[in-house]
Formats: sequence, structure tokens, C-alpha cells
Amino acid sequence: MPQLNQIQRRYILHWGEMGTRWGINRTVAQIHALLFLSASPVSAEDIATTLNIARSNVSTSIRELESWGLVRPVHLLGERREHYESLKDVWEMFRVIVEQRKKREVDPTVRMLQESLAELNKAEGQAYTRERLQDMSEFFDTVNTVYSELNEVSPRTLKAALKVRGKIRKLFQSGG
Repeated sequence: MPQLNQIQRRYILHWGEMGTRWGINRTVAQIHALLFLSASPVSAEDIATTLNIARSNVSTSIRELESWGLVRPVHLLGERREHYESLKDVWEMFRVIVEQRKKREVDPTVRMLQESLAELNKAEGQAYTRERLQDMSEFFDTVNTVYSELNEVSPRTLKAALKVRGKIRKLFQSGG
């Protein structure tokens, strides 16, 4: 692994900091950033050396990144050590992250809301709680529907649609 330049170091440190704000371990985020910036796959030993972190921490972090689908192992000809690479397409990376967050955060909430509403339908005197949870359930149903529809759109089409968002906003503002 070549030495990191100042911009690469700054990006890796920033991505680690942002990771903590998103609920991701700083080291996991920094390893992801390093692999994202690496033109070729990197071994766990080189990751540990480059980021000055324990090899065991690298292994744990790599497993987490693999579970998210953001990093994959790569076998290089003539190398016994496993190397790793990150998804490079930022649109695909975003799609994977949103899908994983949906599975880990939204889906359990939807299940809990459905179970709670089913229980509340049997209970008396819970009209206010039922109303609040029904509103929340409808919100999540709408978000899931929008997510499902957007997930079926190709990244190319989505990029094109997002480029015209300002024009659409102006159209609505001028008409209202």
C-alpha cells in the first residue's frame, strides 16, 4: 500500500468522523474509506499498517463491511493473503447502504408497529395510542413504497431525474 497523501488522509479521517455520526464505528468507516480510495485490492495487513490500527480490529471491521455488502474479498494470483476491495460505484454503494439500513432499522420498526396495532385493536380505551401508532405505521408504509419504487429505477435514470429536480421545484413554485 503506498503512502497516503494529505487529501486521502483528510478524506479517511472525515469519513471515520461521519461514520460515528451515522452510528458506524469510526475504524469501520475509515477502512471503508481507504478501500474506496484504493485503486487495487488491499490486504488486511496493509490496512492495519496504513491506518495504524490492530490487525484484529481490521478483521472485525472487514467482517462488518462484508455483512453490509460494501466490501468483498479478492484473491490475487500468487498471493496467499486475502485482499479486499470496496464497491466503487457511489450510486450502488448508496443503494446498498439504504437497503441495509432499511433491513436493520425500518423493517423491525414496521413489524413492531403492526404487532402493536394488532394488539391495540383488541384493547379498549387505547384510541389515542392507536391513532398515534397508526399515523406512524402509515408514514413507514409510504416511505417503504417510495423506497421500493426508487429501488426499481436504474442508477442512470435516477441520476437524470435528480438533475432536473431544481427545474421541477421552480415549475411548482411558479404555478402556486
